[in-house]
Amino acid sequence: MNAIRCLSVSLAVAWWLLWSTNLFAVPVLTAEQSDPQRLGWMQGFPPAVDKRIMHPDSNFFSFPKLRWTVCHFRELLPTAEVSRGLAAPHSLPYALDTDAIDALSFMPLGATESMTWQQSLAANYTDGLIILHRGHVVYEHYSGCLDERGQHGAMSVTKSMTGLLAEILVAEKRLDERALVGTVVPELRNSAFGSATVQQVMEMTTALAYSEDYADPNADIWRYAAAASPLPKPSDYQGPNGYFEYLQTVQAEGEHGHVFGYKTINTDALGWIISRVTGQKINELLSDRIWSKIGTEQSAYMTVDALGTPFAGGGLSAGLRDMARVGQLLLNGGVWQDQRIIPEQAIARIRQGGSREAFSKAGYSNLPGASYRGMWWVFHNPQGAYAARGVHGQTLYIDPTADMVIVRFASHPVAGNHANDATSLPAYQAVSDYLRNRKTEP
Repeated sequence: MNAIRCLSVSLAVAWWLLWSTNLFAVPVLTAEQSDPQRLGWMQGFPPAVDKRIMHPDSNFFSFPKLRWTVCHFRELLPTAEVSRGLAAPHSLPYALDTDAIDALSFMPLGATESMTWQQSLAANYTDGLIILHRGHVVYEHYSGCLDERGQHGAMSVTKSMTGLLAEILVAEKRLDERALVGTVVPELRNSAFGSATVQQVMEMTTALAYSEDYADPNADIWRYAAAASPLPKPSDYQGPNGYFEYLQTVQAEGEHGHVFGYKTINTDALGWIISRVTGQKINELLSDRIWSKIGTEQSAYMTVDALGTPFAGGGLSAGLRDMARVGQLLLNGGVWQDQRIIPEQAIARIRQGGSREAFSKAGYSNLPGASYRGMWWVFHNPQGAYAARGVHGQTLYIDPTADMVIVRFASHPVAGNHANDATSLPAYQAVSDYLRNRKTEP
């Protein structure tokens, strides 16, 4: 029974750990039908028994419950704060252009009928979306579980925050990307990571014997999820406890540096590297270097394992406007209110991208010519766009040529971005084209 309970808890964590696949059939409920307010999740004093989302139930991240959960992680799991500090928040200027953007039309990839921007919001189960143009808010939308006071799970957008911290350290020459991981974190010397370079971890070209196939009950994801679970381990549990212990067990398969392989454990390894170099937990460093420097409205938070280690690969929850501030910081070349926050070299390295050859071998058909650098997805399109991306539709999309930042929080029933890229990518391009060419400027 204890083993079964451990597996059920692991399922909940695994749902949220990684991007890879849709284990369950695509639900028939639309965004409107699955709206958490409409379904009444956790409403009432107390909530009705059939409307509760809580432990020891392990399905809090199954659809449609996930549409409530993405705004309420800290009510289900322990977290650590990413403090905004004590300074007053910096207000974003507004120049809303809602009607014009809602009416924009585009052709989804592989489709024969066009779609409007407004229609795409529901199609992608959007909970919140904001667009900045020239530093002004030109579009802002909330639905589902999210309002302007709330925070939403950023999922694997967290990876890009971790990667950004690493790029800052590289630019400051505090971290040598050519160094073998085993020399930075000796505890990883005998694992697959030990013989990889820091750069290979940052670009996910490590060769790891690690499976994320949810349909396989013997896949490594289940052992990883059991180790990462912050809940008390069953009395008969004998596996690793926490992210760091699990990472030491990962073995090599193949040769590092040749093929891009999107595996969350790379980011958790990078989080350990960063913490070893700086002497700080990821949530503390993210606060010190970014969150407390850009006038954020709210502190963010990160889920942690049983040892209090922040989940560097997917544990961040934040406010929509605060995530937009991060995007604007990068769009500004690392400068905020005339103060340099991020070394210009760090952002230039991200925009340069990684190996397109290594990325092409991974088979991302919706991202031809793209690459991965510093845990960021670089499109190498004429707009020079790059993005942070997460399961169920999370996006921080930066388009330098349009002077545009888009942040979307969502709760799409399918985890993998392949389910929403067909509408999302051309929709972002349509907004980019409109903003670059419109006559009225903020």
